[in-house]
Amino acid sequence: MPNANRGAVGFQSSEFEEKYERPSKTEMKRQSDALQALGQELVEQPRDRVKRVPMPEDVRDAILECQNIKNHEGRRRQLQFVGKKMRTLTEEEVAIIQRTIEGWKGVSKADTAALHALERRREKLLADDQALTVLLAEAPELDAQHLRTLIRNARKEQAENKPPKAYREIFQILKELDAKARGAAKAAAAAEGDEDDEEGDDE
Repeated sequence: MPNANRGAVGFQSSEFEEKYERPSKTEMKRQSDALQALGQELVEQPRDRVKRVPMPEDVRDAILECQNIKNHEGRRRQLQFVGKKMRTLTEEEVAIIQRTIEGWKGVSKADTAALHALERRREKLLADDQALTVLLAEAPELDAQHLRTLIRNARKEQAENKPPKAYREIFQILKELDAKARGAAKAAAAAEGDEDDEEGDDE
């Protein structure tokens, strides 16, 4: 007697295979979209950054070309081409690009934290006269009288809801001071590295 379930089992099997195919196509689409988004992220970065990213020359050229296009439709087409080029990359090449972008984001976070620290210092200058004494001890080259005037004016601006001209100028002074300190620290670190290299050569 024929097995009544045989045909049903066969149907279920093919149905299973059909279902099995779908996630594969979905996964391919997801990967394609992710690469397209990664290409777009590179297009939106400054050119000098893009030039430093390790990647095949044809992919970099497509990205740099896209940055030059101002026409909306032309740029959209070039972005599609960038996505196509991104899909030619190996997994290792994609991973290197992703790590590079993550590194940029880390730098951005550090920059944001530094700006917040400067904002907090400005608030302290307005709230506490002792904070100016500390600042002048750290940076004696600053014009103490000018800073006192700015702090006084910034307090007045806040009290009278005036445009924050002095308030912004204080921030710029702090920002320039911070940039000089970072530059000096970087130069010192580079000099120390050169000394270590020389000691290594002597050995």
